[in-house]
Amino acid sequence: MSKHGIEARFALGLTGKGESAFNLDVDLTLPGQGVSAIFGHSGSGKTTLLRCLAGLERAPVGRLKVNGDTWQDQGLFLKTHKRPLGYVFQESSLFPHLTAKGNLDYATKRSGKATPVALYQKVLAVMGIEPLLGRYPHQLSGGERQRVAIARALLIQPSLLLMDEPLAALDMARKQEILPYLEKLRTSFALPVVYVSHAMDEVARLADHVVVMQSGKVKAEGAVGEVLSRLDLPLPAGDDASVVWQGQLAERDSQWHLAKVACPGGALWVRDSGDTLGSPVRLRVQARDVSLSLSRHSDSSILNLLAVEVEQMVPDKDDAMVLVRLKAQNDHLIARLTRRSASTLALQPGQSLWAQIKSVAIVR
Repeated sequence: MSKHGIEARFALGLTGKGESAFNLDVDLTLPGQGVSAIFGHSGSGKTTLLRCLAGLERAPVGRLKVNGDTWQDQGLFLKTHKRPLGYVFQESSLFPHLTAKGNLDYATKRSGKATPVALYQKVLAVMGIEPLLGRYPHQLSGGERQRVAIARALLIQPSLLLMDEPLAALDMARKQEILPYLEKLRTSFALPVVYVSHAMDEVARLADHVVVMQSGKVKAEGAVGEVLSRLDLPLPAGDDASVVWQGQLAERDSQWHLAKVACPGGALWVRDSGDTLGSPVRLRVQARDVSLSLSRHSDSSILNLLAVEVEQMVPDKDDAMVLVRLKAQNDHLIARLTRRSASTLALQPGQSLWAQIKSVAIVR
């Protein structure tokens, strides 16, 4: 096994009556840095897995190594307070009698090691909380409290950061406010983050690696783009079906305020957000925004035309619709069409055609 990465094996039975009994049986290898999202519906075992990683649940059969350090194995079990980890819950759990700075100072003391000034300043900058340091938790919005809680977890200088649905308690406005800070966290710290969520928009925006859970077991795991493009998993269908593409900013059209992103699946024109040429760009393409045609059209307002091949077709949760998995060079798209349209095009696996994606519909 590689020294770098998280190796986790847990078998755990939680007793209960009838349907409340639950078994967790997982064997995972996660990347040693970046965000690994644990996705699944309620009751799939996401939080139980996180509690095992934290040492809050002791699996009778368990093994856990974090970047080469063993936290649990036969005859060894590090208690939670002995594990170098940060934990962020749905609620911020800040100490109400301490200011934001007081909460951060508590973390630096708990870390048991000196906190470099550069690290402290970096955490403040990444989470954008320097103006909040003198305020008490009751003087902060929900999003601000959660940003302070994340900063506190980072200042422990953890080897692993666990996040259990950290945005679940926020309304949509506060959620949209905090997501850019989580994106900066992902790119600013060489730290493994395990992020539990049942919200696909969060997973698509933040995750590098995805684990899909169902009934206490792992249904699939892999790179975010690979997993989200599969149609055989318990992932959101309908309007929420989407894929994630990652590429580099290759060209800028200053006249029309557009930018060209070179991806393994092909080049896409999107709105120019001011990124520098060559910088990495992450895009989300929703299935409802992909249309198909048998020939390449140049007489339409749609800028993005990609040659694709039909790989798979499955029924949508709406009886009138169908989901189509498409191969686009070295990546995949999903299209959501009416069954009537699929019949009109006589779609079948192996068929070549053109995917059309409006630039304004691509989510960055």
